[in-house]
Amino acid sequence: MGAWDIGPFDNDHAADFAGELDDTAPERREDLIRAVFGVALGEFDDLDADDGDRIIAAAALVAAQCPGGTPVDTAYGPEQPLPVFASATRRLAADALTGVLGEESELAELWEETDEGPAWRQAVERLRAVLSGAAA
Repeated sequence: MGAWDIGPFDNDHAADFAGELDDTAPERREDLIRAVFGVALGEFDDLDADDGDRIIAAAALVAAQCPGGTPVDTAYGPEQPLPVFASATRRLAADALTGVLGEESELAELWEETDEGPAWRQAVERLRAVLSGAAA
């Protein structure tokens, strides 16, 4: 799975996404994050694990700006500044996390097969709750 812990940037796909964000022009970073969320909201039968990892990482960045959000403080996260995200982006993030936690999510299925699965699910649900509260 390429994960070393349950944090939003504790996996290879999220770390790669952070690098991609850093390489993106500042005015395009929110667009990139919204595109990541769009994968979960599109008309797909299954949500791949790598997409799920990227969605969680992007959602953590958005949630960090919300009341009750936790700052992203990891060496694997983006190093460049991020924009202040629009409330519509917060709603997209919450909706995308619903897909990551859903029955069609390969990532959720993989985590359910581990001892850390319940802790992972709780962490993702907390992110979704922070985003849902801020989007309301």
